[in-house]
Amino acid sequence: MKTFLGRLIETPSAWVAIAAVLLILFLGLAGAWVAPYDPLAIDTSIKYNPPAADHWMGTDNLGRDIYSRVLAGTGLALQSAAVVLFSAALIGLVVGCLAGYYGGILDEILMRLSDVFIAFPGLVLAMAIAAALGPSLSNAMIAISVVWWPGYARLVRSAVLTIKEQEYVTASHAIGGSDIHILIRHVLPNILIPLLVQVTNDVGPALVTSSSLSFIGMGAQPPMPEWGSMVSQGRNYILDYWWISTFPGIAILITVMAFNSLGESIRRAFQVKD
Repeated sequence: MKTFLGRLIETPSAWVAIAAVLLILFLGLAGAWVAPYDPLAIDTSIKYNPPAADHWMGTDNLGRDIYSRVLAGTGLALQSAAVVLFSAALIGLVVGCLAGYYGGILDEILMRLSDVFIAFPGLVLAMAIAAALGPSLSNAMIAISVVWWPGYARLVRSAVLTIKEQEYVTASHAIGGSDIHILIRHVLPNILIPLLVQVTNDVGPALVTSSSLSFIGMGAQPPMPEWGSMVSQGRNYILDYWWISTFPGIAILITVMAFNSLGESIRRAFQVKD
C-alpha cells in the first residue's frame, strides 16, 4: 500500500507543483532580502524603464524596480491568503462541529446564518464589508474571512454528521465520554484531511480575491508592493508601459496555478472525493 508521500509525488505535475510552492514560500519569507533594490525606493530619473539587465522587469511610474516589488509582494500575498484561510477555516470548523454534532435548532440557526452569506456573490460581499471597514490590507483580510467561512462550515458539518454515527463514537458515548472529548478525540482527526485539502485548494481563490480588492482600491494601499495594487497602478499605462502590470499579474497567475495543482495532488493522494 502506497504511503501518502508516495501517492503525492507519483505524477510529474505533483513534482512541479511542490517545487513551485516551495519556491514561492521561500520568496515569501526571503523576498524582501533577496530583492536587488529597495521595493519602496523612488528614482524618477529611471521611471518607465523597460526590462533590461539592471532592472529585469523594468521600472514603474516612480522609478521603482518592479522585480524587487514583485519579490516583496510575495510575502504579502501569502500572508493575506494564510490569515484569510486560517480565520475562515477556524470559524467554519467551530460552526460546522456545533451544527453537525448537536443538530436541532442550533443546526438550523447556524446553517441559515451561513445561507445568508452564501446568498451574496463572495467578491461583492467582501467589497461591501471592506468599504464599510475602510481601505487597508488588514480590513480586506477581515472582509474575505467573513465571506469565506460558510463553505468550511458546511464541509465540516457534512463530515460530522457522518462521523457521529460511527460505532466508535457511540461506544465512547456509552462509556461516559464527554462531548468535548468525543469532538477532539474522534471527530476532529477525521475532519482535518478534507479540511486541509479544501484550504490548499482555496489559496488561489483567496489570493485572487485579496488582489481584486487591492486592485479596486479597497485592499492594500500604495506604496505597499501588493500584486493587485501594482496591477492597478499600471493599468493606465498598459499600452505604452506594459511591464508595470504584466509582471505582477504573471506572479498572481503562477502562484494560483501552483497552489491549485498542489491541492489537486493532495486530494488525489488522500483519495478525497468532491
